[in-house]
Amino acid sequence: MCESSLRAICIRQPTPIQVNCIPHILSGGDCIGCAKTGSGKTLAFALPILQKLCEDPYGIFAIILTPTRELAFQISDTFSAIGKAINLRQSVIVGGMDMVAQGQELARRPHVVIATPGRLADHLESCDTFSLRRIKFLVLDEADRLLSGAFDEQLETIFGILPKQKQTLLFSATMTEALDTVKQVATNQVLLWEAEAEVATVDQLEQFYVLCPVAVKDGYLVETIRTYLAEHSNPSIMIFTDTCKNCQLLSITLNEVGFENVALHGMIPQKERLASLARFKSNMVRILIATDVASRGLDIPAVELVINHDLPSSATSYVHRVGRTARAGRSGTAISLVTPHDIQLLQAIEQTINTKLSEFSVSGKEVAKIFTQVSVTKREAEIKLDHNDFEERKKINKRKKLILEGKDPDEEEIRVLEEKKQQRKQSRHLYKKKLKQRKKEIKQFVQENVGIPNVLNR
Repeated sequence: MCESSLRAICIRQPTPIQVNCIPHILSGGDCIGCAKTGSGKTLAFALPILQKLCEDPYGIFAIILTPTRELAFQISDTFSAIGKAINLRQSVIVGGMDMVAQGQELARRPHVVIATPGRLADHLESCDTFSLRRIKFLVLDEADRLLSGAFDEQLETIFGILPKQKQTLLFSATMTEALDTVKQVATNQVLLWEAEAEVATVDQLEQFYVLCPVAVKDGYLVETIRTYLAEHSNPSIMIFTDTCKNCQLLSITLNEVGFENVALHGMIPQKERLASLARFKSNMVRILIATDVASRGLDIPAVELVINHDLPSSATSYVHRVGRTARAGRSGTAISLVTPHDIQLLQAIEQTINTKLSEFSVSGKEVAKIFTQVSVTKREAEIKLDHNDFEERKKINKRKKLILEGKDPDEEEIRVLEEKKQQRKQSRHLYKKKLKQRKKEIKQFVQENVGIPNVLNR
């Protein structure tokens, strides 16, 4: 059915996950497939869905759920590429887009609906112009994240509508306890296929760390980029950070100090997120700063360098982040900025991946030269963010979410404020301790790199 389409996108032979899962799906069984990103998981469920659709075409035939908007659009691109021959109708239902237009698309009964759980649940609760009671396939892509607990309420809404007789396909980069539980309670014959255990990170990946004080981390980030650029011509770089606000701050700061970049995080409007991703993938911009929304699933080719501005809290997250580089046999580099507080976390990551990270040499004296410029630039970025009501937009989005969950936002706000009040009381002495430690770090840094031993002793 799809041979010509596969040839057109230069796919000549199936990957292991496709060889093992597709026949079982075509025979009518449920499937749990686990393999790393880039192993062909999307085609492993897309091809049998389209084959079955050809035999009995109707809409809505398949629902595909995914944890992120960007991944939903990427899956849509795959279906578009191989579904042209059968005039496939599909719809992407994610947040950040017009709900009325999406409702109209759903009412036209597309063959395949690719959605994030939150937005699909919103449609199910707010309109009755479409039905999911006849679907043939339910797919959970990045199933470990979908079943981690963060989407439980939305999934309960969706699963309550679906028919009992359907095929359920779960695909993930990692096998988790949640997926194992699903296998045990499944009613159909379930195939559990997991790629052979591999070293968590590939041999072609060079992994480094940069040890730096918390207070001058941003200066070390800038100097790390400069040092790498001095030896590599126009590389593609991804920088990961922990929160939406820090992501936006870093983006503004690096733009101001001469590193053109785009940002990707959950507070950016959907159209802008897609535009940023497109600019980076097409090499119009060579630096992408992102939260973990970009660490999994997304197919971003030819990234030479990944920098962890904030070390992730788990080895699994680390592996997913650095997995953006050294793909398809190519070489790549990962550099993590590590503060003294991160040492134990770094050691845990090294133990999990069975690899000892090497130190990446960055000149402390060069960092000292740009320290003031970077600090002032970041402070100006913070002022700019405050002026743009970044926190206010975040608060509005949170209130909308609470209303959709059936909670009173005012009551929740009072409860949260009371909790924060108690937390502030408990953490004041910790804050003073950290402040004292930070002053000590800056003092030590200046003494070691500037040669003015008494500058902070006034």
